Amino acid sequence: MKKSLFFIITLFIFGLIACNKEKKVMNSAEFISETYTRSVISQLKDSLGEENAFRIERGVKQVASLWQEQDGTADDFVRFCTTSFVADTAELSSLYATLERSFEMINGYYHKMDVELKAPLQLVGPDITPVDMQFGSYNASAHLTDDLYDNKIAFLTILNFPFYSLEEKTGRGGQWNRKEWAYARMGDRFISRVPAAIQQDISRTVTKADAYISDYNIFMGTLRNGQGEQLFPDGMKLISHWGLRDELKSNYADRERGLEKQRMIYKVMQRIVDQSIPLEVINRDSHTWDPENNVLMKGGKTVNATPEETQRYEVFLKNFQAMRMLDAYSPHYPTQLSRAFDGTMEVTQKEVEELFKELLSSSQVKKVAAFISSRLGRELEPFDIWYNGFRAGGGIPEEELTAITSKKYPDAQTLEHDLPNILIKLGWNPEKAKEITALITVDNSRGAGHAWGAEMRNDVARLRTRIGVGGLDYKGYNIAVHEFGHNVEQTITMNDVDYYMLNGVPNTAFTEAVAFLFQKRDLELLGLKNPNPEDAYYLALDNFWSSYEIMGVSLVDIQVWEWLYANPDATPAQLKETVIRIAKEIWNNYYADVLGGPDEMLLGIYSHMIDYPLYLPNYPMGHLIAFQIEQQVRGKNMAEEIDRLFTQGRIIPQLWMKGGVGSPISVDPLLSATNEALEALAK
Repeated sequence: MKKSLFFIITLFIFGLIACNKEKKVMNSAEFISETYTRSVISQLKDSLGEENAFRIERGVKQVASLWQEQDGTADDFVRFCTTSFVADTAELSSLYATLERSFEMINGYYHKMDVELKAPLQLVGPDITPVDMQFGSYNASAHLTDDLYDNKIAFLTILNFPFYSLEEKTGRGGQWNRKEWAYARMGDRFISRVPAAIQQDISRTVTKADAYISDYNIFMGTLRNGQGEQLFPDGMKLISHWGLRDELKSNYADRERGLEKQRMIYKVMQRIVDQSIPLEVINRDSHTWDPENNVLMKGGKTVNATPEETQRYEVFLKNFQAMRMLDAYSPHYPTQLSRAFDGTMEVTQKEVEELFKELLSSSQVKKVAAFISSRLGRELEPFDIWYNGFRAGGGIPEEELTAITSKKYPDAQTLEHDLPNILIKLGWNPEKAKEITALITVDNSRGAGHAWGAEMRNDVARLRTRIGVGGLDYKGYNIAVHEFGHNVEQTITMNDVDYYMLNGVPNTAFTEAVAFLFQKRDLELLGLKNPNPEDAYYLALDNFWSSYEIMGVSLVDIQVWEWLYANPDATPAQLKETVIRIAKEIWNNYYADVLGGPDEMLLGIYSHMIDYPLYLPNYPMGHLIAFQIEQQVRGKNMAEEIDRLFTQGRIIPQLWMKGGVGSPISVDPLLSATNEALEALAK
């Protein structure tokens, strides 16, 4: 009852916000008339000359579009624009420097507060309390944008630093110098005006989604097959979907019962997607469960199970509703889809989908599948989408790897202490390795792990991974190496890029690229890499198969969000039905002929769909980018190349790639390398 009441109250609040939002947007559009706007533009052009015409027109129109009644009268608007526009080059540079420094301080200290408030939710410690959730959901910076509009700093920025669309950045950016790019990024700083109440609501919703996923664990020792046998050890606790997927991958090395274990995990995943999984086995070890037959037992007796039913999709739907509240405040990017692609990734949705479909439809898919089948000695099954036997050392049983990693890294402090040595092994000189890792700290995570970069220079980035009482197991180590790659990128692009407004990477696919570069060397870092002239071939096949896996999942995510926008009043049950339907359609189009299992729903298992709205497409883009970067750094010092590439900072992706590797993002290098690998390994 409490849950139902909360949902009703939430819908009611959404309704109030939607009404308020509609009113504010209407007022914003009507308050400054076009007559006043044209008059101000004319005055400024007459006094400052045509050389400032573009900035005047763009800046004044931007201010007019966001000026509301509480900001002052129309005459106040005129007075503000005519007295605040900066034409002199030196004065504009000085204004930029002041804004940049101030925004760095504000972003940095709000970020530090957010990190500390969320620590009880994200790090290993006492059970999460309702008060922890309240503080962790609190967004201390929610009122910041309102405040900066109220004191006119936002309007000062908007007036003097134009916003450029993705199309304009693409057309003009190749001719911009570093300062002009920094100015353009300053122009991205205020492009919407989202009320604090909505920002707080979004923060609460996303935090609850994160908590739902972080506590979605399966106690594998409680699982039983149809004969009542236990296949997994007591104490093995795996988070969905990451931990389940990685355990499935590890069992390719188990020649005795690995296949049976994989089929059991596969069935658990299906139960999660269709929500027939019993609530009694989610993050609990009080019952035993036969996932194949969905039989729940306690004390050796069969008991009634309570299926999760739609909770997974309730969380997904609330994320959609939260993100949709931003639409009316985002004139440049009016949907979450446009914000995710044009606004955040800065690659159009059409370009992304075309890249994915090109690889998914390529002739190389069936060739690589046949190669995998020959290595396994059996026909492929749907879960072989996660085949990982291309990796060096893939035949080493995970128990042996865990014995190494748990001894080497018994706790977070030991891992943190070893970070400089890891960088030295990857090519950094000792001095630079210490400089970078001095700004990275390691925490024991409740969830699967993540990397959280700083928001100002000389603050620390945080590496989170799950470390058990017996030390860091191989899964945690593999994740930690991946997240460490993120941290290294975050630290370099925050501290070594010339302008603060250019800190970071073009989009998250680029930080995923660095993380993949690190992760693929995890065994090498343990001293287990054997010199093998065929490694480059297996690397290409591994990247190809990983891309094949995640591209289909990403298309599911995209199509579900398109459906949600077409059906904004959908119920959780309808959303569940749609996710399963779309997952089956994508599977039938690109996977069924290769992996079997017509009408398979497995592509709906990814927790990112629930936890990180429209983040999934960044992963396959990261694979493509990582492969092109891998080719670029091959035979060179990896550290020097990463430094050269990533100090380009946050320009748009295609220009970054042209400057970094000499060509735009493409599947062609990977397809060519896959063909070459198949031919070489067939000899």
